[in-house]
Amino acid sequence: MYGNWMKTSILMAGIVALFGAVGAMIGGQQGMLIALLFGGATNLWAYWFSDKMVLKMYNARQVDATTSPYLYNMVRELAHRANLPMPKVYIIDEAQPNAFATGRNPENAAVAATTGILRMLSERELRGVMAHELAHVKHRDILISTMSATVAGAISMLAQFGMFFGGRDGENRPHPALQILVMLLAPLAAMIIQMAISRTREFGADRGGAEISGDPEALASALAKIEAYAKGIPMHTAEEHPETAQMMIMNPLSGGGLRSLFSTHPSTQERIARLRALAR
Repeated sequence: MYGNWMKTSILMAGIVALFGAVGAMIGGQQGMLIALLFGGATNLWAYWFSDKMVLKMYNARQVDATTSPYLYNMVRELAHRANLPMPKVYIIDEAQPNAFATGRNPENAAVAATTGILRMLSERELRGVMAHELAHVKHRDILISTMSATVAGAISMLAQFGMFFGGRDGENRPHPALQILVMLLAPLAAMIIQMAISRTREFGADRGGAEISGDPEALASALAKIEAYAKGIPMHTAEEHPETAQMMIMNPLSGGGLRSLFSTHPSTQERIARLRALAR
């Protein structure tokens, strides 16, 4: 618990500092103050509402025991095994196989699965995936991932605003090349903060999911299937909002370049190897 709150505090402090740096480039000391206040307000807003925003962004629809008994009852059984409150359950109409968890705490959690993953995986494999997401809930990773997705998106928007409308007058105005450099590096720095925090979370959730489901091999098999198919099936919402990619069980973004270099997910092969070692 303490470790996760420390990570959350580091995340919030780091990205608020980025807000300040971009604000200083746009409007000097006054701009920095305004940006810091905006960053603090964004963090508070993200704490309370980022989960709802992400679910709406993906057009997720809530289901229950009547509308989707297969998924809902599976999550209910796994939540009971994990000693967790029953989370809200959502389905996303996307062909790419993927899933994520969100919410600020276990009492206000939600898990979401795409229609693609429901079609592709066997019941045993899907149990492994949903157990992985419930492990994120149990470890309280969901607050970190959802807030980082929201606030990283905000810092990118602020940096873009600075690129087009920024620049302060006066003798203390920084060199234009420095301004451009900060505007370009701020979103990258936000991405690196996300990456540093989220990679270790995936290994922990894999282990926790294996313990909840009691079947490490099922999650390993699911990861292998998702890895094989996800890259060939684009998820347009994730491409439009790449800051949300780190919430998924598998990186939903296509292409390479910086997105591949700064992936928020560890190697799938290493994840599978660790799970199979647990199974042995």
